[in-house]
Amino acid sequence: MDLKLFLQIVGVALGLLYLYLEYKADIRLWVVGLIMPCVHGLLYLKAGLYADFSMQLYYILAGLYGWIVWHNAPRKKDSSARRIQHTPTRWIVPLVAVYAAAHGLIYLFLTHCTNSTVPFWDSLTTALSVVAMWMLSRKLIEQWIIWGVVDLITVGLYLYKDIPLTASLYGLYTVLAVAGYLRWRKEIQRN
Repeated sequence: MDLKLFLQIVGVALGLLYLYLEYKADIRLWVVGLIMPCVHGLLYLKAGLYADFSMQLYYILAGLYGWIVWHNAPRKKDSSARRIQHTPTRWIVPLVAVYAAAHGLIYLFLTHCTNSTVPFWDSLTTALSVVAMWMLSRKLIEQWIIWGVVDLITVGLYLYKDIPLTASLYGLYTVLAVAGYLRWRKEIQRN
């Protein structure tokens, strides 16, 4: 079996498990989130998706951070990660600024330092993912909307880069982002 195909199969299996745990708001998602980036990182490097490859390093660090935040949330008196919530209005401008800065910097890096054939789209999905992952660590419901956008764009990007199984996983992620949003919205209404 070809390495690219093997990595896609393992990545899809881990991705489905991760998404199920995220949907359930289960802390074990962070454990899977530490393993999955290793598999996807190799796949993206092989496919020439350099920003997506480097994003996996961020996912490892974000996975550690998310696990710590979720694990310690009940012990903190005023933790924003204790329960699912809406993104506070005061955070919107800083989050947009972080996205814009990350997108611009990653794009410049990809166009000047790599042979990337998709620098705009690769940097767009990577920058949005940085923001969405941080929002997930804080259990902000709008992270599902950002993931839905990332997932939809990623389907086309991965089909273009000839990694169809992973593209299919992101197609499923797109649908499940809607389901996750609706489930988390019910949780907010219940609390």
